[in-house]
Formats: sequence, C-alpha cells, structure tokens
Amino acid sequence: MRKFGLIGRNISYSFSQKYFADKFKRESIEDASYEIFDLNSIEEVEKIFQIKDLTGLNVTIPYKEEILNYLDELDPISKEIGAVNCIKIKNGKKIGFNTDAFGFEKSLIPHLEFHHQNALILGDGGAAKAIKFVLNKHLIHFETVTRTGNLKFKDLTKEMVKDHYLIINCTPLGTYPNVEECPPIPYEYLNSQHFLYDLIYNPEKTKFLELGEKSGAKSKNGFEMLVLQAEKSWEIWNTSL
Repeated sequence: MRKFGLIGRNISYSFSQKYFADKFKRESIEDASYEIFDLNSIEEVEKIFQIKDLTGLNVTIPYKEEILNYLDELDPISKEIGAVNCIKIKNGKKIGFNTDAFGFEKSLIPHLEFHHQNALILGDGGAAKAIKFVLNKHLIHFETVTRTGNLKFKDLTKEMVKDHYLIINCTPLGTYPNVEECPPIPYEYLNSQHFLYDLIYNPEKTKFLELGEKSGAKSKNGFEMLVLQAEKSWEIWNTSL
C-alpha cells in the first residue's frame, strides 16, 4: 500500500484527505492511502519520513520553507521559488517540488485583463513565493504588503490601491473557523477594475472576497488552484525520475 499525506499545522480543515480519498475511489486506485499529519513543529517530520511505504507528501502552512532543510534535492522550479509544497520519496531520497506555482498560474491567467499589470501580494510566506514566481514569469509588477515589512497594510493609500488592480491574499486571514478575519486593506478604494484572488478555499467566499465584491471587484477563491496543484502532485508522485 503506497502512502501519501499532508503535513502542516492546525490543518484539520484541509480538503486534501477527502479529495484524494474520492479520487482513489473514483479512479479505482486500491493501492494508495492519504493521511493528514498535523505537526506542532517541523522537527516532527523526521518521524513521518520513517513511515513504511511513504511515497509522497504535500506541505502546507507553515512549513513550506522550513521543510527545505529536511530534503535531499529540489527540482529547479522549487529551488528558484525557495518553497516546497510537494515531496516525492523514491529509494529513500526526498525530492522537493512546488506545484502551487502551477496551480496558481493555470487558475489565474484566464482571468487577467490588460489593466492587470500591477499587483499587491498580501503576506510573504511560502505560498507568496510561488505567487511571485508566476507574476515575474508574466511580467506583472508587484508590491508585497505585510504587517512589519517595507510596505505595511497601514501604509496603503487610495492611489496605491487604484494603481494595483490585481490583489492576491496569501495570508491565512479568513480561513475557517476564523471566517470574520480579513487582510486590513482599504476596501472602499476598490472598483470594478480590480480582481481579488484569495488562496483560501474554506470558506468558499472569505471576508476578503466579500468586501471586494461589495466594492464592485471581481473575485476568485483558491479551490481551483488547490485541485490543480493536487493533481500535479499526483502526476509527480507517479512519474519516474
């Protein structure tokens, strides 16, 4: 029995286990299982790696960067991004990949219009690194907004918001069960030219997207990105390297 799973912290809400269980049933895959590994610290991953027949792992908040120290090799894209959300285990070797970039790119690009040339990235964790990789690839200029960095949430002006028609939430703010939380941006300056993308998929419509829509902005949650990256992970796990 090949074993797969997801490592993260406080991830009982994750859809991954059900998604793969449904996939295995739908596609009559009988030699695979998928588990959730909720770790209090990244050091606990050492025990996970010792599980017999472990073949692949997904990685989520907050370990996409910390996991790098526990891998034997990185593929070129994950090395450039500096974050991993997919691990292939073969002959004892742990190889890191980033399928977040793939999922984000495929789900975002069809929605872009000519005026989406400048973006605000909210948050600067491992997920944000994949988003930056994709925006750089498509020559979309971006600014990163955090609570403590060079550009803080409290520094966002009306002019800045109106100069950046693409806004991407890479923070966990608004994730179930804390559904009333949202990034502290001046939503009143948004308009119909804006496109808001939230990497969160649970709830389906976060406070971030809800407030954006009230100002006329178009929006998209992270569900399609999640499905795309999950299927890409499955492809990687089942491809000989």
